[in-house]
Amino acid sequence: MNYYIYAIFETMSPSALVRQARETAGLTQAELAARLGASQSVVARMERRGSNPTWVTLVRTLRATGHDLELAPRATPAVALDLGQLRERLALTPAERLRLFQDSQRNLDWMRASAQRRARA
Repeated sequence: MNYYIYAIFETMSPSALVRQARETAGLTQAELAARLGASQSVVARMERRGSNPTWVTLVRTLRATGHDLELAPRATPAVALDLGQLRERLALTPAERLRLFQDSQRNLDWMRASAQRRARA
Protein backbone atom coordinates (compact mmCIF):
# COMPACT_ATOMS: atom_id res chain seq x y z
CA MET A 1 0.00 0.00 0.00
CA ASN A 2 1.34 3.41 -0.92
CA TYR A 3 0.55 6.44 1.24
CA TYR A 4 1.33 10.05 0.48
CA ILE A 5 2.31 12.63 3.04
CA TYR A 6 1.76 16.22 2.04
CA ALA A 7 3.79 18.64 4.07
CA ILE A 8 4.62 22.27 3.79
CA PHE A 9 8.13 22.65 5.11
CA GLU A 10 7.27 26.00 6.66
CA THR A 11 4.93 24.15 9.02
CA MET A 12 6.48 20.68 9.21
CA SER A 13 10.19 20.11 9.51
CA PRO A 14 11.93 17.13 7.90
CA SER A 15 12.49 15.65 11.36
CA ALA A 16 8.77 15.87 12.20
CA LEU A 17 7.93 14.41 8.79
CA VAL A 18 10.19 11.39 9.37
CA ARG A 19 8.78 10.86 12.86
CA GLN A 20 5.18 11.12 11.64
CA ALA A 21 5.80 8.71 8.77
CA ARG A 22 7.49 6.19 11.08
CA GLU A 23 4.73 6.38 13.68
CA THR A 24 1.99 6.16 11.04
CA ALA A 25 3.66 3.01 9.69
CA GLY A 26 3.74 1.57 13.23
CA LEU A 27 7.51 1.20 13.22
CA THR A 28 10.00 1.69 16.01
CA GLN A 29 13.20 3.60 15.34
CA ALA A 30 15.08 0.29 15.39
CA GLU A 31 12.71 -1.27 12.84
CA LEU A 32 13.03 1.70 10.51
CA ALA A 33 16.80 1.63 10.93
CA ALA A 34 16.86 -2.05 9.95
CA ARG A 35 14.91 -1.26 6.78
CA LEU A 36 17.42 1.47 5.96
CA GLY A 37 20.45 -0.67 6.79
CA ALA A 38 21.44 1.85 9.44
CA SER A 39 21.59 2.03 13.22
CA GLN A 40 18.78 3.19 15.48
CA SER A 41 20.86 6.25 16.43
CA VAL A 42 20.83 7.38 12.77
CA VAL A 43 17.01 7.40 12.79
CA ALA A 44 17.01 9.17 16.18
CA ARG A 45 19.28 11.89 14.73
CA MET A 46 16.96 12.30 11.71
CA GLU A 47 14.02 12.75 14.08
CA ARG A 48 15.87 15.26 16.26
CA ARG A 49 14.67 18.84 15.91
CA GLY A 50 16.84 20.80 13.51
CA SER A 51 18.03 17.77 11.56
CA ASN A 52 18.57 18.50 7.90
CA PRO A 53 18.78 15.29 5.89
CA THR A 54 19.54 15.44 2.20
CA TRP A 55 16.62 15.13 -0.20
CA VAL A 56 17.73 11.63 -1.17
CA THR A 57 17.96 10.52 2.46
CA LEU A 58 14.56 12.01 3.28
CA VAL A 59 12.82 10.34 0.32
CA ARG A 60 14.58 7.02 0.99
CA THR A 61 13.57 7.12 4.66
CA LEU A 62 9.95 7.95 3.87
CA ARG A 63 9.79 5.17 1.29
CA ALA A 64 11.09 2.74 3.91
CA THR A 65 7.97 3.59 5.93
CA GLY A 66 5.69 3.02 2.96
CA HIS A 67 5.25 6.73 2.20
CA ASP A 68 6.23 8.95 -0.70
CA LEU A 69 7.04 12.61 -0.71
CA GLU A 70 5.58 14.66 -3.52
CA LEU A 71 6.59 18.18 -4.44
CA ALA A 72 3.87 20.46 -5.67
CA PRO A 73 3.95 24.16 -6.49
CA ARG A 74 2.57 26.45 -3.83
CA ALA A 75 -0.49 28.44 -4.67
CA THR A 76 0.55 32.01 -5.25
CA PRO A 77 -1.57 34.80 -3.89
CA ALA A 78 -4.01 36.32 -6.36
CA VAL A 79 -2.47 39.73 -5.76
CA ALA A 80 1.25 40.14 -5.27
CA LEU A 81 2.10 42.59 -2.52
CA ASP A 82 4.84 45.15 -2.88
CA LEU A 83 6.25 44.86 0.63
CA GLY A 84 8.65 47.74 0.08
CA GLN A 85 5.79 50.07 -0.79
CA LEU A 86 3.77 48.75 2.14
CA ARG A 87 6.65 49.48 4.54
CA GLU A 88 7.01 52.99 3.09
CA ARG A 89 3.31 53.69 3.60
CA LEU A 90 3.35 52.38 7.17
CA ALA A 91 6.27 54.68 7.97
CA LEU A 92 4.11 57.71 7.09
CA THR A 93 2.03 59.60 9.59
CA PRO A 94 -1.74 59.21 9.37
CA ALA A 95 -1.99 62.75 7.92
CA GLU A 96 0.58 61.91 5.22
CA ARG A 97 -1.28 58.71 4.35
CA LEU A 98 -4.55 60.59 4.09
CA ARG A 99 -2.97 63.18 1.77
CA LEU A 100 -1.56 60.43 -0.48
CA PHE A 101 -4.95 58.72 -0.55
CA GLN A 102 -6.66 61.97 -1.53
CA ASP A 103 -4.07 62.57 -4.26
CA SER A 104 -4.66 59.05 -5.59
CA GLN A 105 -8.41 59.59 -5.55
CA ARG A 106 -8.03 62.81 -7.54
CA ASN A 107 -5.87 60.96 -10.10
CA LEU A 108 -8.44 58.18 -10.40
CA ASP A 109 -11.24 60.72 -10.85
CA TRP A 110 -9.20 62.46 -13.57
CA MET A 111 -8.52 59.15 -15.38
CA ARG A 112 -12.20 58.16 -15.16
CA ALA A 113 -13.30 61.51 -16.59
CA SER A 114 -10.68 61.26 -19.32
CA ALA A 115 -11.84 57.75 -20.28
CA GLN A 116 -15.46 58.90 -20.36
CA ARG A 117 -14.55 61.83 -22.63
CA ARG A 118 -12.74 59.47 -25.01
CA ALA A 119 -15.68 57.08 -25.01
CA ARG A 120 -18.05 59.90 -26.03
CA ALA A 121 -15.73 61.12 -28.79
